[in-house]
Amino acid sequence: MATGGSFLARVRAAVPVLRPAERRLGELVTDFPGELASYSASELAALAGVSNATVTRFVRRLGYQSYEEARRHAREERTTGSRFYIAAAAPAAEAVSSYTERDSRNLELSLGGIETEEIDRLAARLLSARKVWVIGFRASTAFAVYLQWQLTQVMENIVAIPGAGQTMGEHLVSLRPEDVVIFFAMRRRIARTEALLEQIRAAGAALVYVTDEGIAPLDTAQWHFRCETASPGPLFSHVAVMGLCNLIANRTIVQADRDGRERLRGIERLNDALDEL
Repeated sequence: MATGGSFLARVRAAVPVLRPAERRLGELVTDFPGELASYSASELAALAGVSNATVTRFVRRLGYQSYEEARRHAREERTTGSRFYIAAAAPAAEAVSSYTERDSRNLELSLGGIETEEIDRLAARLLSARKVWVIGFRASTAFAVYLQWQLTQVMENIVAIPGAGQTMGEHLVSLRPEDVVIFFAMRRRIARTEALLEQIRAAGAALVYVTDEGIAPLDTAQWHFRCETASPGPLFSHVAVMGLCNLIANRTIVQADRDGRERLRGIERLNDALDEL
């Protein structure tokens, strides 16, 4: 009998020693734990093609007193944002229109309430910063690198961290109150997110925090943008995150004005001279 650990860890530990019917149920739950979080015992039994008694034996082997206890644990774990809890064992055939409609809705919910003045204040702060640090891990790495690349067109002192083989300490030691940190922390966030936020706060740098809608507003952030990530499919939608990056980059280039245009002209001259594009 497995006890302790996460719900999925319990299931994975138990599957190799389960009886055939229980193993079939265990393999289903391993691949689609959201089914147990959402379905009744009878519904799950029907989906797996086993009896209700098999479901009862299965959850007891996991160390739970009842199916409801197991389901509560699975529901708690679902809030971590694992895509395993989104996938369905019998997914519906979603039309392309359902994706476009959901993405449009995500953009509206995420950006619709943002005032141009707020973005322009952010752009001005970025342009006046001693240095801008853009942080992202896992899926958020792509957003950090993309925004850093776009802003480099009008900003010299901007870097995406951490780089390959680098530690965060090597960068955080240089944080100053005159700096700005743009921290992308889309789910699933890394375990040391809170520790990194505390270090940024302690350094006195301005924080631009970009998260999914599941994260509560952060009082210590000067800007906290919460992006909707709902999707008809098993993966999160990041259309709103890219929309936010586009908004920030464009307004910052506009705010850069003459100095920004001069840098852009210099970049183009060098691209022509080096025949890179």
